Amino acid sequence: MARPFRFGVNLLTLESAPAWREKCRRAERLGYDVLLAPDHLGMPAPFAALMAAAEVTERPRLGTFVLNLGFWNPALLAREVATCDALTGGRLELGLGAGYVKAEHDSAGLPFGSPRERVDHLEHTVRELERLLTDPDQRPRPAQTPRPPLVLGGNGDRLLRVAARHAEIAAFTGAVQAPDDAPVPLKMISPEALEERVAAFRRFTAEAGRDPESTELNYLIQKVENTGDLRAKTRELQQYAPDLTEEQLLEHPALLLGSPKEMADRLRAHRERFGFSYFAVLEHHMEAFAPVIEELHGA
Repeated sequence: MARPFRFGVNLLTLESAPAWREKCRRAERLGYDVLLAPDHLGMPAPFAALMAAAEVTERPRLGTFVLNLGFWNPALLAREVATCDALTGGRLELGLGAGYVKAEHDSAGLPFGSPRERVDHLEHTVRELERLLTDPDQRPRPAQTPRPPLVLGGNGDRLLRVAARHAEIAAFTGAVQAPDDAPVPLKMISPEALEERVAAFRRFTAEAGRDPESTELNYLIQKVENTGDLRAKTRELQQYAPDLTEEQLLEHPALLLGSPKEMADRLRAHRERFGFSYFAVLEHHMEAFAPVIEELHGA
């Protein structure tokens, strides 16, 4: 039986406190299941933003999507997580990532390690959070037992293996680090390669002694547009995918085009092919995606 759909919106901008509150209320009215906050310089601080969202909403869960662990010390992060989960009534989903934007680390005066070093830090942080958040003597305590659900995002084998051992939700980037001179930090991989990454994750999960079907699979959609000119719109993603054909872009879960019914059908196809049932969109697509949620409500 297919896992039911869930939908999140990644909230990126903070104009004022009233505007933030109204945006969160609007997302709840539109049917979003999770309100998400990223962890980039120039965007709202994630835990404070999520606690403000919790004050004006009732149903949606609240997620970091995802924390840049180069910014965080495990012990201090455990305190933030426990506090946020307690103050939001146990609605937190904790998303963690290894980080990929060197310029942000430079601006913060923090080291930007090699890919291996960044994944080492992520794995160490996950283990420390497991230890601290499940310790009955640790204060403060999270509301959820044994800890908030863990979301791990990435693409490479090492990170997927960590997710296979620890995560309740695996978030697939569908991209790899671009060369330093590239115009964008990440380069999209083909749908076929993404399918292989999901298969690898399921294999790693089985090797870890966990049920491969027990982990929810997430994907962040980059572009949503109600349009009849599908091929023209695919070209707007070409800078992120110089090696992909138009056909591959049209099949890619990063791009969602067509009428709401066509987009809903496409998400059903992605769930069948890749196993993705939890889809997130960026804030500026929140309204455009809402009719798709309506099409898939309860599916």
